Amino acid sequence: MAKRAILVLEDGSFYEGYSFGAEIDAAGEVVFNTSMAGYQEILTDPSYAGQIVVPTYPLIGNYGINDDDFESNRVQVRGFVVKEECAVPSHFLSNKTIHDYLKENHTPGIYGVDTRAVTRKLRSAGVMMGMLTTGKTPSQALEELHSMPNYGTYDFVREVSTKEPYTWNNGQLNPDALKVVAYDCGLKYNILRILHKMGCNVTAVPCTYSAEGILALKPDGILLSPGPGDPELLDYAVNTVNGLIGKKPIMGICLGQQLIARALGGKTFKLKFGHRGANHPVREFATGRVHITAQNHGYAVDPDTLPKELEVSHINLNDGTVEGIVHKELPIFAIQYHSEASPGPLDNMYLFERFIEMMRAAK
Repeated sequence: MAKRAILVLEDGSFYEGYSFGAEIDAAGEVVFNTSMAGYQEILTDPSYAGQIVVPTYPLIGNYGINDDDFESNRVQVRGFVVKEECAVPSHFLSNKTIHDYLKENHTPGIYGVDTRAVTRKLRSAGVMMGMLTTGKTPSQALEELHSMPNYGTYDFVREVSTKEPYTWNNGQLNPDALKVVAYDCGLKYNILRILHKMGCNVTAVPCTYSAEGILALKPDGILLSPGPGDPELLDYAVNTVNGLIGKKPIMGICLGQQLIARALGGKTFKLKFGHRGANHPVREFATGRVHITAQNHGYAVDPDTLPKELEVSHINLNDGTVEGIVHKELPIFAIQYHSEASPGPLDNMYLFERFIEMMRAAK
């Protein structure tokens, strides 16, 4: 028999279920994701550091865990809350269950929860801190939650960023290829896969790297990666981006967009419940096209604070928030959503092609 477990939210509400994965307590910001597939990518996405994730799709684990769909080298979520956990996956690439994978990575899960109710709670009240526990009562968990620091007060970027520079594809570099430096604030592997497949040599560097250190690598272009947490805590990263502006072509993704905006004087704000999933409609102003996008962010750029040299290029059709910016004079653009998908639609691969065209033109 599975052990009883509960999810307790900071407003005092709690949801009962059964434990799977590691039988340990965990606390974090509770968020929901609307993707219908891609739980392995979600679990290993560094932008989920410090968060307990609730998939809205009811069946999780049905195709197991494989060796190909990791987005980092470890589980990044603090906990996983699902309606139904599949103990007998069916897929030819599967080599373990989600229960075994979470247990190996010391990450707790809870199943049997009414995830629709949790999602409705977060949509109406906003994201909030929560705790998964198998040994505490709701009141004990709530008391502990109220003594913990809030998610928005911690710099998770330093936690998830690589500690040392590394080259993708085991360092097998093409001397004639474009060279991209990826500034790793929570880099997903699929960004590296795509750039490598498009013929680029890619080197990832830690978030603590200076602009001088990045430029010393003689890149043709710089990619500012996604990442977790509040961009207002990242003045060191903003300073680095400041030193890169005007030196090389720059593409920013998600947190990368927020860093560009802040480096040029803009501000960011926290969304009520964020954008997380693979089905968010975004309009590109230049073409009028609507793209279905993959997203994972809890903060957004405030358009009223953008400097005159930046203009909004994309907008979210659900809530009108900024989904893309472009510099009017320099080869710099950024998007708030995830052009690399994983999980999600591949509608936005053209943005990597745009980045490559910018680098070739500058070179």
